[in-house]
Amino acid sequence: MTEPPSPGASSPPPPPASPPAPPPSQADLSRERIVAAATELFAEHGYDGTTTRTIAAAAGLNVATVAYHVGGKADLYREVMRRAHEAERAAVAAALGEFAGRAGADPAGAAAGFADRYLDFCLERPDVPALWMRRWLADAAEFAGLEEEYARPLLESVRDALAAALPGVPPERAELAVWTVLWTVHGFCRSMIRAQVPRFRVHLRGLVLRELGLGAGS
Repeated sequence: MTEPPSPGASSPPPPPASPPAPPPSQADLSRERIVAAATELFAEHGYDGTTTRTIAAAAGLNVATVAYHVGGKADLYREVMRRAHEAERAAVAAALGEFAGRAGADPAGAAAGFADRYLDFCLERPDVPALWMRRWLADAAEFAGLEEEYARPLLESVRDALAAALPGVPPERAELAVWTVLWTVHGFCRSMIRAQVPRFRVHLRGLVLRELGLGAGS
């Protein structure tokens, strides 16, 4: 049995603090400026409507510096889409965690809450729906595998979670509900009518509940 410390005994020294993280290098800062500029331009004008020169100008760098840090325009597009997917995947995973914790007691509230979380993400990151909508309009056609690599697995994870947690909702109905949310939210966020967000949120909740057969009159 450990003896209690005697009065006046000195406390053990605290563990040494972790050294602070080193500041980002100039190369890292330049790369982030390039990716940020490219993200904005690809979202606004599409891959086909953006050149390396316009990306360099938006980043305040020359074309050679852009090529040095990120490679060609195709490499940069892949990086932009990868980052967009990672951000969306993290947001969807968090929303699914909330959904799973609520679905047993309140399936309708859980489904509406999931739609809310996805809308919030797209409002905070309007570049993500814009990038995918550009692809739906046949932009960057040479990158045909991104849907199967990024969009399809994410959609299937949501479809399977909905179907597993909501009795009576078959996977095919759940998948159509997910597509409906994607099309509707992406289109609304692209419009950027911020004053209509409260009305749209109510509409989206009702739409999701009808699609899943959880609302009145379903």
